[in-house]
Amino acid sequence: MARDMSPEEYRAFLMHGTRTGKLATVRRDGRPHVAPIWFVMDGDTLVLNTAEGSVKAQNIAHEPRVSLTVDDQQPPYSFVIVEGLAEIVDASMDELLYWATAIGGRYMGAERAEAFGRRNAVPGELLVRIHPNKVIAKMNLSD
Repeated sequence: MARDMSPEEYRAFLMHGTRTGKLATVRRDGRPHVAPIWFVMDGDTLVLNTAEGSVKAQNIAHEPRVSLTVDDQQPPYSFVIVEGLAEIVDASMDELLYWATAIGGRYMGAERAEAFGRRNAVPGELLVRIHPNKVIAKMNLSD
C-alpha cells in the first residue's frame, strides 16, 4: 500500500545506489530548466558540484529556489521530491576535492573515486548545497 516515507527512509532512498537527481532551476526569463545531477548527502543537505558556466549554476546564482526529484523506476515505485534553497559555496579546493571524491565514489565506484574527484576539483567548478525546506516522499505506489 502506498505511504509516506519517514525522514530516515527518504534519506536512505536518496542515497541508495546510483540514483540520479533531476534538478529543476529557473532561468532569468522564468523558463524552467531540468538537469540530471549526481549528488551525496551531508546530513539533510544535498551536495553536488557543477561547472561555473553551466545553466544550472547561472540559474542558482540568479534564483536559489530549486526542486529536485529522485525516483525508483521499478515496481512498486517510489519517489522523493526535495524543494529548497541552493547555495553556491565559496569552497576551498580541498573541500571541493573532498565532495567531488565522495560523489565520484558513489557513482563511479571506490576504485575511480579519487580520479573523478581530482577531475572535478579544479578552478571553474562549484560546490552547491541544497538546503531542503519541504520534502515529499512516497513509497510503494503500485501496491
